[in-house]
Amino acid sequence: MAGIKKYLLLFAQDFVEFRYPEIESLIKLFKINVEVPKPTPIERPYWILENVEESEVRQIASRSVSLKFVAEIWSSGTSYDEFHGNVKKLMPLIDKKYKNESFKFMVETYNKHIKLKQRIEKIETMNYLDSVLGTIDLKNPDNTFVYFEYYGIDDLNVPVHPEHIYFGRYIADGQRDLFNKISLKTRKFIGNTSMDPQLSILMANQGLCSQNDLMFDPFCGTGSMLIAGALFGSYVIGMDIDYLTLHAKTKPSRALQKVRAADESIRANMEQYNLQNLYLDVFVGDFANYPLKGNLKFDSIICDPPYGVREGLLKVEKKEGRKFTAMTEDAVHYPSLSDYKMTNLFHDLLNFSVKHLKIDGRLVCWFPIPDKFYDDTIFPQHSALKLISTSRQQLIGDTSRILLTYEKIAETGELVKNDALENVDFRMKYFTQYDKERKETRHKNHQKNLEEAEKRGIKLMNKTEWKKYVNKKRQAEAMDKDS
Repeated sequence: MAGIKKYLLLFAQDFVEFRYPEIESLIKLFKINVEVPKPTPIERPYWILENVEESEVRQIASRSVSLKFVAEIWSSGTSYDEFHGNVKKLMPLIDKKYKNESFKFMVETYNKHIKLKQRIEKIETMNYLDSVLGTIDLKNPDNTFVYFEYYGIDDLNVPVHPEHIYFGRYIADGQRDLFNKISLKTRKFIGNTSMDPQLSILMANQGLCSQNDLMFDPFCGTGSMLIAGALFGSYVIGMDIDYLTLHAKTKPSRALQKVRAADESIRANMEQYNLQNLYLDVFVGDFANYPLKGNLKFDSIICDPPYGVREGLLKVEKKEGRKFTAMTEDAVHYPSLSDYKMTNLFHDLLNFSVKHLKIDGRLVCWFPIPDKFYDDTIFPQHSALKLISTSRQQLIGDTSRILLTYEKIAETGELVKNDALENVDFRMKYFTQYDKERKETRHKNHQKNLEEAEKRGIKLMNKTEWKKYVNKKRQAEAMDKDS
């Protein structure tokens, strides 16, 4: 309590690699003067922050969706005796400040589940504080005191006693309820590639979206990133090459829904969350030939470029020397589309960001990659953009996607040549891996069926035997017809 204040940040157990970039981004957003060393191991569910004010950790908690809660650390120990001894030393200070205020206890553990009875028993081990604390109020206390036990990260070798014990005062919850508020389950308009709400908020935090900023998503689809940016007060604008997706004309992606409702749209989503005043518009456009000209500058560009798996990697095809054709006013033109190489897409994205981001503005985008090619040197680079962070999410099979966060550091620059990037064809390798896994699964299932049949005394044919049987049967049927 006295001296340097320390704060415990306890995290939820999802998207572990995204914790550090999110907190680091929020520290920059709120201009907090503190360095956060990367935790070792990265899976450890809590960090200790020093040399920060309570108001500053409250700011972090007001935006973070990785955080469960923040608590001011009063005492800690690596054994029960050490821990309780340290708490008892604080009793005069607790008596002076909290004697006349109501309270309740909150017990948290990591890597060891304990029942309610055990939680109460742990609280009762601190009954020596009764003389210096006020009255208990479980519904609306003036203060909540946190008791936290950490049992390591190895769930196959959980120690009998905790590795660390912490005690302190609860400060604030993280914003874990925020992604439930914009859940895809209740959202008016969604599609096959709508971004997970928690990930979209993490992206907005890493993009430093804030009040009155201007955010752009050049591959907006159904507008998930636009919603996340607007949640934090940014004005949002989107573009997509797919007219049908942008105007809710595609087949519904919800189970049992046969046709889309007439009022499904990105605007309807914005109105659902009362964000329509921050929604500028969306428009159909080809990123390879983007229509944005002049000196338009964005505070952030946040996007999920297509990978060529569920959505095509396409651009409008340019045809030289085409004959002029007169068209009536009511004629509809459907442009030809051609393949858009992923390497070219990311080069275009980096060049676009250098041209249309403000200095210190951020580009946040996903980069898909087969796991065996994963290397820090493979990511696209530009001399005017600094790669701030990379966060990995595992996809199907041996593939991942990496959330890349860049910061603009100069008005001009050039792409950094990367031979390794040129050799990565994600779409081809994705489907090659998928076909390989499917064949392996079919082979394993066939072997399992053979073993089961053998146990029951049934003779099953292998593939070669089955082909011989079918051919023999067909020959017999042909002979019967001839006769």
